[in-house]
Amino acid sequence: MHWSIFSHLIKAMDITYNRILHKLEHDIQDIEIESDYSIQRIEIIIELIVGSLSEVKEYVLKNGFKNTDVEIHFFKHQKPAIVAKLIYYNAIYKIETKKPNDTKAIRKYLNEELKKLKRYFDNNLEFYKYYRTNNSFIDEKLFLRGRHDIKLTLDTVYFETDHRFSTSHDYKAAKIIANDLIQVYIEDQLNNNNQQKSLYRSSLNWTESKTALTELIYALHSQGAFGNADIIAIAKTFENTFNISLGDFYHTFMELKSRKINRTKFLDSLRDALIRKMDEDDERIN
Repeated sequence: MHWSIFSHLIKAMDITYNRILHKLEHDIQDIEIESDYSIQRIEIIIELIVGSLSEVKEYVLKNGFKNTDVEIHFFKHQKPAIVAKLIYYNAIYKIETKKPNDTKAIRKYLNEELKKLKRYFDNNLEFYKYYRTNNSFIDEKLFLRGRHDIKLTLDTVYFETDHRFSTSHDYKAAKIIANDLIQVYIEDQLNNNNQQKSLYRSSLNWTESKTALTELIYALHSQGAFGNADIIAIAKTFENTFNISLGDFYHTFMELKSRKINRTKFLDSLRDALIRKMDEDDERIN
């Protein structure tokens, strides 16, 4: 289908979906600013997500989809974006409520949680590859309702869900998104739990926004500025060096990607500032 026609068909869905999603993200951000990962705060956020998901479901059941392309788009990208938030915060809630008190026990517990993520990845490797490379050749089996194929490694949860609002793999898509965020959270907890402090503690403090630093970190990682270093290792180094906590920097990166214009705002400002400095120096010399 030509993109202009497809874009027109999904417009009505997008307006409603984006309104609900943007309000949800704004509400979550307001709550997160107020405190750290307290149990009560997570409970409130989970309730907000459940309410937003119910609102989206009500719209879908009432209005349906214009065609299969719109339906696939919704169950492949839009619904998973909200469900991923629910999976993520529910996982954090479980981790926090079950976390032991002893420092050594905490590290063991968190490492076990990381192993669970790795097992899920290993057990669903083919779908991970399919989804992350944005393939579409079997989308009709994966992201259309009533088209499930038992041979495609279905999660048990699919058989227990409302099939009017579920496909065989929209939950798996949400799990991929959520598991990335959960991994970042656990790695951050492990880092905070580490009793061996760095011998050198920088006196430098990052004064720009967390979003700006996240943009810089991902740019350096994409360029290979630190060789094959993992993005998490790079982020932690910046956090320790510049006395800042980036929180869920993967989520921040997703927000950067969703910008309609100027997705590299901070990098562009760095370039402009450097050129301005060079020009000013040249003027003084001349």
